Amino acid sequence: MPSAGPARPHPSLNAMLLCDLTIREHGTGKISLIGVFENISAATFPVVHRTLSVYAKLADAEGDYAIKLELVRLDDSHVVAQGTLKAAFANRMTPGELIFNLENLAFERAGRYEFRLYADERFVAGKSFTVVPAGATTTA
Repeated sequence: MPSAGPARPHPSLNAMLLCDLTIREHGTGKISLIGVFENISAATFPVVHRTLSVYAKLADAEGDYAIKLELVRLDDSHVVAQGTLKAAFANRMTPGELIFNLENLAFERAGRYEFRLYADERFVAGKSFTVVPAGATTTA
């Protein structure tokens, strides 16, 4: 039986950040992250967060991948939202950048949440954050 060749590399994460907006400059292709944050504050619950961006920079990826982003409420492992996109990486030595622009995310209650990133159904990394009542303080 012929060999299938070497396994495709599994991506690793260089960075994952949450922000209000991402802008890709047309001339250079550089990405600007506007309003990077660690917490979401809400006056009442449930709350709908209108827009946010998840920026991820991946290394050691080569070829085509199905990239899944999941939003999980950590206290009970409830999947709040998820989506999948196709991404192609030309060279595993050159990091690739992904932007997920999300709208109308509903948070039923305050607590810890996590965005989890998967490549071809294999976990890559997660980024946790806190949804807090307005006026509450958090510790990092």
